[in-house]
Amino acid sequence: MITENNGRFLIETDHTSYLFYVDPAGFLTHLYYGEKLFLTEDGIDAMIPVISNQNGCSIIADQKESTVSLDDWCQEASSRGRGDLGQPMIELVYADGSRSSDFRFESFRIERIKEQPDGLPGAYKEEEQEGSSLVIVLRDQKSRTVLELVYSVFEECDCITRFARVRNEGEEPVRILRLMSTQLDVRTDGQQKILSFSGEWAREMEPVETILSASRFTVESGGGTSSNKANPFIIFGETELSETYGQCYGFNLLYSGNHQETLEIGGHGRARFLSGIHPEFLEITLQPLESFCSPEAVQTFSDGGYQQISLHMHAFVREHIVRGYWKKKERPILINSWEAMYFDVREKKVLKLAKEAAKAGIELFVLDDGWFGKRNSDKEALGDWKDNTEKLPGGLAGLSERIHAMGMKFGIWVEPEMVSENSELYRAHPDYAVTVPGTEPARGRNQLLLDLTREEVQEYLIREMTGVFTRSRADYVKWDMNRNFSDYYSQALPAEEQGIFAHRYVLGLYRVIRELTERFPKILFEGCASGGNRFDLGMLCYMPQIWASDCTDALQRARIQNGYSYGYPQSVLGAHVSASPNHQTLRRIPLESRFAIACAGVLGYECNLSDLSAGELAEIREEVKLYKEWREVLQFGQFYRLKGHAAKGRFDTEAVRWNIVSPDGTRAVGITFQNQVLPNYSHRYLKTRGLLEDRIYHVYNRSLKYDIRRMGDLINTVSPIPVKQDSLLHGALSHLVQLDGEKEDHIVTGSILNKAGIPLASGYQGTGFEGNTAFYQDYDARIFLIEEAAPAEGTGIREAVSRSGGK
Repeated sequence: MITENNGRFLIETDHTSYLFYVDPAGFLTHLYYGEKLFLTEDGIDAMIPVISNQNGCSIIADQKESTVSLDDWCQEASSRGRGDLGQPMIELVYADGSRSSDFRFESFRIERIKEQPDGLPGAYKEEEQEGSSLVIVLRDQKSRTVLELVYSVFEECDCITRFARVRNEGEEPVRILRLMSTQLDVRTDGQQKILSFSGEWAREMEPVETILSASRFTVESGGGTSSNKANPFIIFGETELSETYGQCYGFNLLYSGNHQETLEIGGHGRARFLSGIHPEFLEITLQPLESFCSPEAVQTFSDGGYQQISLHMHAFVREHIVRGYWKKKERPILINSWEAMYFDVREKKVLKLAKEAAKAGIELFVLDDGWFGKRNSDKEALGDWKDNTEKLPGGLAGLSERIHAMGMKFGIWVEPEMVSENSELYRAHPDYAVTVPGTEPARGRNQLLLDLTREEVQEYLIREMTGVFTRSRADYVKWDMNRNFSDYYSQALPAEEQGIFAHRYVLGLYRVIRELTERFPKILFEGCASGGNRFDLGMLCYMPQIWASDCTDALQRARIQNGYSYGYPQSVLGAHVSASPNHQTLRRIPLESRFAIACAGVLGYECNLSDLSAGELAEIREEVKLYKEWREVLQFGQFYRLKGHAAKGRFDTEAVRWNIVSPDGTRAVGITFQNQVLPNYSHRYLKTRGLLEDRIYHVYNRSLKYDIRRMGDLINTVSPIPVKQDSLLHGALSHLVQLDGEKEDHIVTGSILNKAGIPLASGYQGTGFEGNTAFYQDYDARIFLIEEAAPAEGTGIREAVSRSGGK
């Protein structure tokens, strides 16, 4: 809800309040953002600072307020020229060369329908609500340039979005050097903890905690995308901040290009956060009556540490970012051909893989790279989106028909934004590529970018992709992008407009995918950029899921998916079970462990099922069956990290510990993934969050059996005859005898599970497997299934527990 009273503006969500006011000089001044307040007019007046003396070396912005220095003032929108020496939200250059701006309050309006940023993706609401958006109009006192600040409120998920719009209402051109999307100024004790997410290819979303005491902290991307090196999601708050403790703020940006986030702490304790388009890649001149709009940013507040930020952001993404046919629809289990055959695509191999997938219950076959043009390596044919009939005699149409006849959906991989120099497209239109004339282009993955700032290139992609999707009758599209920007230049733009090239590329991309997703509303689009190099809320406005990482190693994927979980719900994460040894790390990890991590996302398989043993195929059939039974919980449940990224005690051997709870609290899945075994320690507990405390639950584990060869020559402690390790006899016995895993079966209240936890079966401690011993090796995982077990009508909890025997 948004209200205004006498120049005081209040934005309220279900649990937070955001408060600012217009001071007597017309500056927009921030007062509060945090837990929801009970407010009176006198109370708000009492919150307004009273400054009786100037700070040393201060600059006074307005003589009417002779003690107020903007360098120590919490503002809603800062600029250069009136004494604020911090990083500005907006920086302009006027026709006379001046960079001094003086934006003062002029007017406001409260809109029933949510305001959207011009030409950019934005958050949305399913239904109109009173007070959805607040637009504040500020005007520069000399140039008459207008700055609009747009706030929108999403009450139920405790989120607020912001973006800014500059309009030149003067008579001379105005040059924009910086226009950030959001600014938050808050008072601090001089220190803040920052949680940001860095990484690289195959190592996305590595959490990094930093204590900032002074100066400036920056997260930024300059490779043309939102980047695997610096995701735009960020949290900051008090230094004692942890998974479940502390006040903090979380932010993200609805943008898929170069961005920058900064946190700056000044000498008087003011912390200023800014997020938006990276200023180094934004230089645009506005002629009279022209305007420019920033991307939208989202922010939330938590008084319960990182976990509460995550719950708010997950709800926001599920309800106000993802949209269309697949918004709340369960996503199909897929098989992807890439790691099974790479570029060696042949129809016979494809159909053999598809038949095995269909028998396993997999629902969607995805044909990855290698199906088009003369595409036999990554050095050729990108841009030539014609079927290779030598590989696929019936073309995409024929293959799609045969896949559909097996009862599966059909999906296709494309990389539309790129071009190979060895391609028909490049030979016909070399000017379509992003190059600087007279300079040898820098290449990435042996390919060049197409210039999406050009309308004719956009039209080419829309036309070609429409043809591919139509003739293939695609149910799913994986949209890839496998290189960063290097040459920032368009042969179609004049010299004075090259400074806006990167942003115009993003606008061109958005136009292309907006057209295609509107033409094909039932196709499930999955974004990809060498994995997570463009994993952001901008892409999620068009594509309901993104391939989280090209790394499918379960240990590394556990860390990657754990990192994403801070800002993104599991329903948007593509996650696959792949081969062992893994193709990226060469690590060997059990099949059940690979599944345990991949099932905490949108499940897929990416391995050659034709090469697997009968036992492995049977295991996959069981995995697929289990996932289908629990898919709604696993994809759309509330996600809790029971182990924070920084938790590391003496006896902590787990890489991750998660539980996912259905929205109504009646079902849940717990997942643990072992890092390395600790000898002579077997005390494991199952503890949860998010269950209904006054309900009774049945807790049991996924029953497993283990290959006796994993015990090595310890088989001789129970075998009546000697068995040589790895011998033919050892192998033969493994087909006849399997080691039973432990059984967990408990009836227990949600309160006990949430607060106390329950002990699990003890593990092997250097001696025999007697009774219900848990078999744990490095990289083993467990899945626990939790279902409400309602007591008999009229029976209280204590009586129900008593009748169960206290299990």
